[in-house]
Amino acid sequence: MSHFFAHLSRLTLIHRWPLMRNVRIENVSEHSLQVAFIAHALAVIKNRKFDGKLNAERVALLAMYHDASEIITGDLPTTIKYYNQQIAHEYKKIENIAQQTLIEMLPKELQDDFRYLLDECYCSKDEKQLVKQADDLSAYLKCLEELSAGNKEFAPAKARLEKKLLKEPSSELTYFMQNFVPSFSMSLQEMSLNSHHKSSKNVSSNCPNADLSNSAND
Repeated sequence: MSHFFAHLSRLTLIHRWPLMRNVRIENVSEHSLQVAFIAHALAVIKNRKFDGKLNAERVALLAMYHDASEIITGDLPTTIKYYNQQIAHEYKKIENIAQQTLIEMLPKELQDDFRYLLDECYCSKDEKQLVKQADDLSAYLKCLEELSAGNKEFAPAKARLEKKLLKEPSSELTYFMQNFVPSFSMSLQEMSLNSHHKSSKNVSSNCPNADLSNSAND
C-alpha cells in the first residue's frame, strides 16, 4: 500500500502566508495548480516567441509538484526561511530529505518516473528558472488579489515580489505580465465587458457579411 497520493491530497490543509492576515486563505494545493498553469504558459511563450526549446508539458508537471515536499515540512514563512544564509541552507537540506521521503512512499516500479519530477537535482537550469518565476508570479498575483480586496497588509509583499520579478526579467515573463497580469486587478464585470467589446470588434472585422443588413437597406 502506498500513501503517496493520500499525503498529496492533504496539501489542501496547508495554508500559505501563515503570518499574514488574509481576506481569502490560499492553500498549497491550489497554489501549485496556478504555478503549473503559469509555468506551462511561460514555456509555451518562450518556445513560440523567443526560440525556446523547453518541454512545456514537463515544465507544467515540475511546477505542479514543486511544493509537494511541504506535506512533510509545512510551508515555512519566507521571513524565517531566508532569515540568514545558514537557515536557508539548512532548510534546503530538509527539503531534499522530504523529497526523497515522498519518492520512497511510491511503489519501487514507479519511483524513477516520479524522481524526475520531485527531485530538483534532475531539473535543468532553464526549467528551475521558469518554475521559480512562475512561483514568484503566483505569489505576486495573490498580493494583487488581497490588495484589490482592501487588504493593505500585502502591499510590502507586492513591492518585494515586483522588485524581484523585474530585477532579472525574461522575455517570456515580460510578455506574460504585459498580456495577462492586468486582468487580475479587474472585476468579473470589467473582464466580461472588455471581452464582449473585443469579440464584437472581431466579428465586425473578420466577417465579410457583417454589414450585409445595412447594405441591403441602403
